[in-house]
Amino acid sequence: MTTPQMKPWIEAIHAYVPGRSNAGGRELIKLSANENPLGTSAAALTARAQVGGPDRYSDPDSTALREALGQLHGIDPARIICGTGSGELLTISASAFAGPGDEVLYVRYGFSLYEIATRRCGATPVIAPDADYGTDVDALLACVTERTRVVFLANPNNPTGSYLPKAELARLHAGLPGDVLLVLDQAYIEYVADADDDGGLELAAAHDNVLVTRTFSKIYGLAGERIGWGTGAPGIIGALNRLRGPFNVSMSGQAAGLAAVGDQDFIQHAREHNRVERGRFVEAVAALGNHGLRPLPSEANFVLILFDGKLSAAEALAGLAEAGFAVRHLPGQDLPQGLRITIGTREQMDAIATVLRDLAQAAG
Repeated sequence: MTTPQMKPWIEAIHAYVPGRSNAGGRELIKLSANENPLGTSAAALTARAQVGGPDRYSDPDSTALREALGQLHGIDPARIICGTGSGELLTISASAFAGPGDEVLYVRYGFSLYEIATRRCGATPVIAPDADYGTDVDALLACVTERTRVVFLANPNNPTGSYLPKAELARLHAGLPGDVLLVLDQAYIEYVADADDDGGLELAAAHDNVLVTRTFSKIYGLAGERIGWGTGAPGIIGALNRLRGPFNVSMSGQAAGLAAVGDQDFIQHAREHNRVERGRFVEAVAALGNHGLRPLPSEANFVLILFDGKLSAAEALAGLAEAGFAVRHLPGQDLPQGLRITIGTREQMDAIATVLRDLAQAAG
C-alpha cells in the first residue's frame, strides 16, 4: 500500500514553537511572545468593533491601509504589500527568489522562521557565525556564494535584541551581489529611537534587491489580527503579490491597522514605556553579574538573559513559572543558557527582577 510522501525538504522542517502562556494547566502572565504590555490603541479597538459582518470578503489589496502606510512613511503605496503578519511576507520572499539548489543565508541566533521559510521552498539554509550574539557583517559576506539568493536579517534581532547600525547595514548591502535579495525584518524597529534608524526604508526605496518587512503584532498591539506589511522595488512586490494569500488581511485587521497608523501618540507612548522599563530591568539583572546572569544589549521590547553561573536558565524558567510568569526558553535555537523576557509593566518587571535575584542568591 502506498501513501503520499512529503518532500524531503519539508520533512526536515521543525514546526515553529510559539511562546507559552501556561504551566501545568495554570495560566501565567505571558511575557514570552513580545506582545505590547500596554495593549492596543483605543482608536484601533473602536475601529475594529465597528467593522461590518463577516459574510463579505475583505479588500484583497488592503488599499486604504497601504495608502495610510505610504503617507506615514513617504512610500508610494504601489510599492507596499500587506500580509498575514510579516511572517507570510518573509516566507513567500524565500519562495519567490530561492528554490532547490539555492542557498538562503542568515546569522546564527536569527529568527527561527528563517529556517522554516528556507526549507519550505527546498533551498539550503546557511548560517553565518555571530559576533557575541549579534550580527557580524564580515561573517555574513564571507558566507555568500554563487548559490546565495536571499539574505535574511532581523534588525533589531530576535531573540538576541542586537542591532546593526545604519552604516553597517549599508556596508552589508553594498557587499551583496545585485541578484541577492536582502530581506530586512524590522518587526521591532519602532522601538528604536528615530535618531538611530537603520536606513532600511531608504535602501528599499533606492535599490532593486531590498525588501523591508514590518508588523502590527509588536508595538501596535495587534498580534491577534495578523497584519504585516513590506516595501521594496516594483519587481519584488510584484513577485510577492503572485504568492500571497487572496484576501490575506481580514476586514477587522485592515480597519484596526488603519486606525492604529493614525494614532502615533500611542506608538510614542509605548516606545517610551519600553525604553524606561527595559533600562531599569537591564540594570537590575546586570547587578546579578556576580551570580552569572548577563543581560544582552537590546533595542527591542525584550531582553535575552544568559545564565552562566550556578543558576541555570531551566531553573530560572521554573522559578519564574512558579511565581506566575511565562518567559521564553530557547534550547531549540541553540540557546539553552538563555531566557528571552518580554518587557511588561513596571510592576511585572520589578517582580521578575526580584524573583531572579532570589533564585540567583539561593543557587549560591
